[in-house]
Amino acid sequence: MASVSRSASERSDESDNEDSRNRTQARIHVDPSQAIPTSTKARAKRRIAALEEELETLRHERGSKQRKTTYYVAQGRAIRRMVVLYTSLEDLIGENDRRYESMRLMDEESTQEQDILQAGYLELARALPWLHMKLGDLDHEECEGMLKKLKKGADAARGDDTSTLKELVAGWVNQEFRPTPLIRPDDKHSRGFTSDVCGKLLCPSEWDWEQTRVKAGIRDRTTEYIVSENSWPLFMYENYTVNQENLEEGFLKSKLLVLAFKAIFTSPSSAKEVDGDGDGADILENHRRAGRKSDQAKVKTCVASIINMRKVTPRTIAYIVRFALSGVSSWRTVDGDFDYEAFWTNIIVFFEVVPGPVTRRRVDKLLEWWTRKIFGTNHRQDLTPEVVSLMSINALAEQRKMLEDAAFDSE
Repeated sequence: MASVSRSASERSDESDNEDSRNRTQARIHVDPSQAIPTSTKARAKRRIAALEEELETLRHERGSKQRKTTYYVAQGRAIRRMVVLYTSLEDLIGENDRRYESMRLMDEESTQEQDILQAGYLELARALPWLHMKLGDLDHEECEGMLKKLKKGADAARGDDTSTLKELVAGWVNQEFRPTPLIRPDDKHSRGFTSDVCGKLLCPSEWDWEQTRVKAGIRDRTTEYIVSENSWPLFMYENYTVNQENLEEGFLKSKLLVLAFKAIFTSPSSAKEVDGDGDGADILENHRRAGRKSDQAKVKTCVASIINMRKVTPRTIAYIVRFALSGVSSWRTVDGDFDYEAFWTNIIVFFEVVPGPVTRRRVDKLLEWWTRKIFGTNHRQDLTPEVVSLMSINALAEQRKMLEDAAFDSE
């Protein structure tokens, strides 16, 4: 009886609950514009939590964007120095795409200009190993933004180097030649062909600056003495002298160029000495060790260390020649009859477009001379796995293994 009574009571409660739910649902569905009441405190908590989450998302996105911008700008500083001084990144990328399509279509014809562009793209891929993959991963708009930031870093580095060498070159010329009056770092009008010493350095190597008619003809800009990008200036030669019977002798070995290279790529202080082998490798090692010591004062990292450069390359030399030239003249793309962009290309052609293996060996020997001058006699970067495998430690280990195997087989 009690069981029957409880069962009836439970059925009554369930009925009441269902009626209550139905009334609530009825109230909700009767007028959809009506809201179910909530407490002011609960609503405020939820709104604050949503705003905090939104703020954190914005902060994270802004931080991520700033980090990417800083990274791309910093990476871009290597481009003008190591890859191209004037050509746009879009042109390099476009040439690589064109060449790939040509290979697929079995059409491998290319001009010298296109070959230089492709060599530039390969240098770009070596200088920024991550870039090639990134170009394939990003959409067009993101690529444009990335390339714009890289260009910003590239142009900023070029501006910094212009400022660095402006004063240094004047000091080196004054110290080497003792001109009267001295070259003033802040006065571009005291440079160029108006100055006897700068005029000698800028004079095309096929003419003798000491001859009055040559000097007058260049200064008066006569048709007989047109100074253009088609001549190698005297400042590019060792001891600033040229052998007309062998124009390659001493070419690109001048003291001024080595000083300028050291000032930009290792440090201005390292440019105080150019005789003998360089100390760039020691400078890089010192920077590396200093970076591991947290208690040491912050050391400004040199350019070569930042871009992980251990060897001098043709395009870094071309970059330095351009800046050394602007140091004794002025910074313009075209200056009178002299086209600096074409001149830069001529230097690249000297290194990259050679008539045969004999010339290639001479070019390689020149690059070895430069690397030795800047980075000294260290060759750890040349210790490839193949080279190391032929050395005595590995050879001994291999012999022991062979003897062990022979003994095992004899048993």
